Amino acid sequence: MKRRSLLKTAAALAILASTGVASLPAHAQDKKYTVALIPGLTTDAFYITMRKGAQAAADALGVELVFQGGPEFNPVVQVPVLDAIIARKPDAILIAPTDTTQLVEPLRKAQDAGIPVITVDTFIGEGKYQTGSGDADFPLSYIASDNVMGGRMAARALAKAIGEEGKVYVSNVKPGISTTDQREEGFKAAMAEEFPKITVLDTQFNENDANKAASQLQAVYARNSDLKGVFGANLFSALGAGNGVQQAGQTGNIKVIAFDAPTSIVANIKDGLVDAAIAQHPAEIGYYGVVSAFAHLSGQSIPVSIGTGFTIIDKSNVDDPNVAKYVYSD
Repeated sequence: MKRRSLLKTAAALAILASTGVASLPAHAQDKKYTVALIPGLTTDAFYITMRKGAQAAADALGVELVFQGGPEFNPVVQVPVLDAIIARKPDAILIAPTDTTQLVEPLRKAQDAGIPVITVDTFIGEGKYQTGSGDADFPLSYIASDNVMGGRMAARALAKAIGEEGKVYVSNVKPGISTTDQREEGFKAAMAEEFPKITVLDTQFNENDANKAASQLQAVYARNSDLKGVFGANLFSALGAGNGVQQAGQTGNIKVIAFDAPTSIVANIKDGLVDAAIAQHPAEIGYYGVVSAFAHLSGQSIPVSIGTGFTIIDKSNVDDPNVAKYVYSD
């Protein structure tokens, strides 16, 4: 075996051991695989950080990483990008689908072309793959945070911030996005099961528009002067709601919990615009995505799902270097 292949295999063995993926055989191919990563959108710090994690794994394994996406989180924008990637015939595709149903058939084109698909961050169908049933079970694996658990963590953080009683609501993007749907689901479940003195008002959908989220906060507060808190199911929702709280003159009175942690979250927490942020680990998602694709292409079985963790960031730990590393790159 060539020295380059030996080094590649050694690197893969070390990475795969940390993920629970089976070890590579000694005869791992010397071929340079190409893996395409299609994010939900290219300008978001979450996906920029995911790309860095994917590139780190690609460098370790000798994989060529292609990163291509659209400027907004929209299936109409993402499908042409996917079609262009399929035409390039990469060895595998990692993708954050922008809709649970509208990306099924476009991704099936990749499957039909013999290109294995792994979804990262978001999923198609129900996110349950390789079951032998359903129209959307063909991807090999789903690698992401446990968004239901993340929503539960947000509920507990908000409950603690408001003294476990009062009115709250969820500021969300729109129905049909797997991650934010699950965060809302987990948030509401935890509130119902664990905090009987908290009332969850109707969800407000802002179409990823922070200005709309701010206006909705003020409208909800106008109807409910005893509003105590809001959970922003993504960053735009949280920052918009936080701005609405500020504009209503209620900073400190209405608590805001954010999902996701770009660099701006540090100032937002220190300034009191946001009380706490649930940080995902997107670099791990990208890293494990490339590792899993490489393992599959090298003839190994891989888990049908891989979960990554969360870190809660608030004023008590925002300056801690061990926590700051989970703030996303930009």
